[in-house]
Amino acid sequence: MQTIDVKQLADKATEGEVDLIDVRMPTEFREVHAECAKNVPLESLDPNEVAGSRSNGSAEPIYLICRSGNRSAQACKKFIDAGIENVVNVEGGTTAWAAAGLPVVRGKKAFPLMQQVQITAGFLVVLGVVLGYFVHPYFVALSGFVGAGLMFAGSTGLCPMASLIAKMPWNQCGGGSCSA
Repeated sequence: MQTIDVKQLADKATEGEVDLIDVRMPTEFREVHAECAKNVPLESLDPNEVAGSRSNGSAEPIYLICRSGNRSAQACKKFIDAGIENVVNVEGGTTAWAAAGLPVVRGKKAFPLMQQVQITAGFLVVLGVVLGYFVHPYFVALSGFVGAGLMFAGSTGLCPMASLIAKMPWNQCGGGSCSA
């Protein structure tokens, strides 16, 4: 997989238009993003659709960015698996972009998804214990179910609860736009 440093990409952006796709959630994108980035969340990323809608031709690479580089690496793999190999992962992601003093757009702060997952999981575990104690012992199965889900998420890197919470209305940007 090809990679590029944020400063090298910024230099290319000053020379002409680059296709920079930010694969973070819309609320993360709204909080802060590289000035030249477009938001296409990883979970809804269709490599063929992105490649088909390009404005600067297929000869130029598609640059992929996220917060730190992990999700954009997954996005690169999606493109490569779809037969589109001219993709480049931006090293260090938006964090490195902002730290380098490159132009960013800042907007409304968001409550981080993983914090939302932790609060929800903790609430469901406590609820299962309380209901199990006061209502019926079978309610402790709720706590067991949440625990099993956390073990699954930790061992596979896939978190169904995070996917569900990410689709909640407060984690979406209204009007189809995630700009400030």
